[in-house]
Amino acid sequence: MRKERLIVPLLVVLLLAWLAGQAVSSWLFEREMTRTLTDLEARGELDIERVDVEQGWWSSTGRIHLAPLFGHAWQLELSYRARHGVLSTHLDGEVTLRHGPEGVQLFGASLASSPPQWEASYHTLSGTLDGRIQLAPLRITQQERELTFEGGRLRFSGEQGNWRLRAQLDSWTLSDGAARLEIGPAILNSQYAYTEDAHSFTQEDRLHIESLSWYQPQLKLDAHGIRLANRVALDDQELRMQLDLDLGQIHTAEQVLLTGQMEAELSRLNADAIRSTMSRLRELAASGRHEGGRDALLADLEPYLLASLRDSPRLDLRRLELDSPMLGLSAQVDGSLFFDGRRLEALSLVDFAEPAVKERWRRRLDGDFTWHELPTVVALWLGLPLDTRTLEVDVGRGQVRVNSRPLPPLWR
Repeated sequence: MRKERLIVPLLVVLLLAWLAGQAVSSWLFEREMTRTLTDLEARGELDIERVDVEQGWWSSTGRIHLAPLFGHAWQLELSYRARHGVLSTHLDGEVTLRHGPEGVQLFGASLASSPPQWEASYHTLSGTLDGRIQLAPLRITQQERELTFEGGRLRFSGEQGNWRLRAQLDSWTLSDGAARLEIGPAILNSQYAYTEDAHSFTQEDRLHIESLSWYQPQLKLDAHGIRLANRVALDDQELRMQLDLDLGQIHTAEQVLLTGQMEAELSRLNADAIRSTMSRLRELAASGRHEGGRDALLADLEPYLLASLRDSPRLDLRRLELDSPMLGLSAQVDGSLFFDGRRLEALSLVDFAEPAVKERWRRRLDGDFTWHELPTVVALWLGLPLDTRTLEVDVGRGQVRVNSRPLPPLWR
């Protein structure tokens, strides 16, 4: 009898624990959703809004709108329905892409299929999210133009402060009469890690395009193994951007036309000024005081953008290697370019089109580049001795000299 009398209280305790778990799971999901959207918006690139939110212990619904901070080039809408469990929350919904000021659905008049579907699982204890989006094939025809996409898959995962994306895209084909461009398959891997309010962040993207082909009468280009990698990092001192490009092999007429690699880095962009620019952009977007057009917006941001140059940015071309077996030409170039960040009050972005202002900007540039193993045809083109094997390009206060001579006219 004692055991039987314990069953009811035990069941009540378990029921209360389950209800408490449901409530906590719903609350944690809502908290992480709010924090994540706030941090993503802090980058200063997107306007993010969540509407039609209905939160409950067992399920929640809503819609998320993403758009550029300024303009109406595109708008992305994600609807979601979250079904909460004690240990995890399952989400699913639709993805809708619109364009233009009127928010017209992209391909809406051309496609009869439903919008892409997405689903994900949020794990309450670890705070991690795993999800995927399936992109259906599409085909659009307008007179002689046709766009064909074979479909793709997107997977995303991570937690607050660290997100990852992997996109596997099948082939695209764009044809216009006798001309045709084919791209893919392609794979994109991206990771975005950040601190609260995006005070510091690192974004790394790696794109691999298996093939790219261009066809038109009397010309055919085929490229294979194109790789592009970039890394953007904002820390307490600077914003640094790195770019790596591998062209793979480009063929034409059954010969190798071009191969090449490039590594470049832009650094010493003042971190505090970059953060101030992001903050000012969000203020202008929230206040609606940016209706004066591009020039008015640029005038408002000019002090912040100029301040980002006060640490004298530098551009390093760490490696540029190009080789054309078909043409018998090659290039191996490295060097650096520096910008003088002193007395920035003498510069202007708003009046940059004026010749005098352009000249002031140009005179801030200094640097040097070296072209190793210079091809003879390039030496001939520049009017240098034919046995010249190294080309030294010096930039002093915006003036360019090659091997201590003024740069000759390149087009006569």
